[in-house]
Amino acid sequence: MKTAIFAALAAACVTAPALAQDAENFTGPRAGITMGYDDFQDHSGFSYGVNAGYDLALAPRIVAGVEVGLGDATTGSESTVDASRDLAASVRLGYAIQPQILAFTKVGYASSRFEVDGVGAAQEGVRYGGGLEYAVNPRTYISAEYARTEYESNIGGRDAGLVSVGVRF
Repeated sequence: MKTAIFAALAAACVTAPALAQDAENFTGPRAGITMGYDDFQDHSGFSYGVNAGYDLALAPRIVAGVEVGLGDATTGSESTVDASRDLAASVRLGYAIQPQILAFTKVGYASSRFEVDGVGAAQEGVRYGGGLEYAVNPRTYISAEYARTEYESNIGGRDAGLVSVGVRF
C-alpha cells in the first residue's frame, strides 16, 4: 500500500511540471513579421506587415493574449479597388496540443484603407480567425493562420492566409 501511494505521489510530481511546461513556450511578449495571400472582392494580392503581442498561461495548456498588427497589401486592380493600410487589435486564445505546437483562435477590431475608383476611405470591421504556432525554440516561433474580416457598410469581407516568423522576449 505504501509503495502504491509513493508511486502515485512520484508520478504526480513528475507529471505536474511537464504539464506546466506545455504552455511555457507560448507566454510573454512577442514580435514578428507576417506575409501571405490577401483577397478582397475577388481581387487578390500579397499581404505583409508586423505584429506584436503578449500571452499569458491561464492553465497548464491554455494561453490567452492580446495582439496588434500593422500591414499593407498589393491587393487590388488598377482601375477599381486598391487595398492598403491595415491596422488590427485582437485577443487570442490558444491550446498547447503539444509542448511546441499551439492551436489558437482570435477575434478583434480591424481598420483598413481602401481606394475605390480613386476615392480613399477607411473601413472598420471585425476580424476573426485561427491557426497554429510552432515554437522552434523558447525564443523563436513560426505560425500559419487564416483571418477573415467582415467590414461595416456591407462592402464585403476580406480573407487572408498568413505565415509569421517571430521572437519572444
